Amino acid sequence: MPAIFFTFYLLLFSSLAVADEERGKKVAFTFELGNCLACHRIAEGDSPGTIGPELTALPNRFADKAQLRAFIWDASQFNPQTSMPPFGKNKILSRDDIDAVVDYLWRVP
Repeated sequence: MPAIFFTFYLLLFSSLAVADEERGKKVAFTFELGNCLACHRIAEGDSPGTIGPELTALPNRFADKAQLRAFIWDASQFNPQTSMPPFGKNKILSRDDIDAVVDYLWRVP
């Protein structure tokens, strides 16, 4: 009986993670939301910008998801001259939206 519950929870949480990643992709690709494609190239994205760096292999550039999240929250704390908007600090995106974007971008090859 416990194995059935364990399997159920694994399936539930893995499907929630996929849903968050899909939501993160939507936020990153949607003009009215994060609109990351305005400045960055992202796999599967159409008409990317060239202002910011390509958003691929982020686990190689950030120590962990928390550091990436902090960067999206307010990039000026890492680079005062950045042109990247402080998505969290200025409440451009909600905490949940930022978390979803981080989950999505962390997995982009």
